[in-house]
Amino acid sequence: MDKTEQKRTLSGRRRAYELILRSLLYLCAALTLALLVFVIGYIFVRGLPHITWELLSTSPSYIRDTIGILPNILNTLFLVVVTLVITLPLGVGAAIYLTEYAKNKKLVAAIEFATETLTGIPSIIFGLVGMLFFCQLLGLQASLLAGALTLVIVTIPTIIRTTQESLKTVPQSYREAALGLGSGKWTMIRTVVLPSSIDGIVTGCILSVGRIVGESAALLFTAGMGMSMNNFFGSLDQFLHSSGASLTVALYVYARERAEFDVAFAIAAILMILTLVINLAAGLAGRKLKK
Repeated sequence: MDKTEQKRTLSGRRRAYELILRSLLYLCAALTLALLVFVIGYIFVRGLPHITWELLSTSPSYIRDTIGILPNILNTLFLVVVTLVITLPLGVGAAIYLTEYAKNKKLVAAIEFATETLTGIPSIIFGLVGMLFFCQLLGLQASLLAGALTLVIVTIPTIIRTTQESLKTVPQSYREAALGLGSGKWTMIRTVVLPSSIDGIVTGCILSVGRIVGESAALLFTAGMGMSMNNFFGSLDQFLHSSGASLTVALYVYARERAEFDVAFAIAAILMILTLVINLAAGLAGRKLKK
């Protein structure tokens, strides 16, 4: 066999090898997409027929024999808003400090290791810590405020890591050009670095919203399982210190304790729609801020 035939043989083997690998990649992508479509489709098929205006606009009552999730929707929105209001400034500020200001590399490495470790800790441990610290030590009891503060600890590592990685992708020449034009350090960060890394900040926000909306274990220990609407019409202090179940906790209650699987699937469909709407809104806000 001469060199020409050897090259042809190797070329044929390489083409076959590439074809097999490409086919495996397409197969993995197709299986992932099929699994996603199956899960979403199954939840929507089981849940959408049971979503009614009465379910969305009323609270549960044994006297009237009604099942409603309006308190749970309001509790979930409250947890999302309060958690993001606290987490975003802290997480983005910490990421800016670690990337732009911190000079001690050992300190930066230690903080990065701590945030990565916190990201992998099971949420039920955060729930136990939140129950001991916020509910018992600070005297907040099982309340929405304690649940929101616990979710801050859960989501802040995600915000820090995604923002930090996004800040690192901004070319150093952008910083040097801004400083060369006479801008200060903070002006350079505010007008050049942050707008260039807004995509990473929005990504961290979206991931945090998904974690907040889907969290249940930590909230069972800290926010409680209250389903009443009375707290929404009292004072703000009463509302913050009252027990309230989120949609995920309500899903657990209806599926596990009451065996109301139709209501549970309806809540699951609402959770998916709510997450999609919040993510789309965050993406639109990110594009507006970038412009």
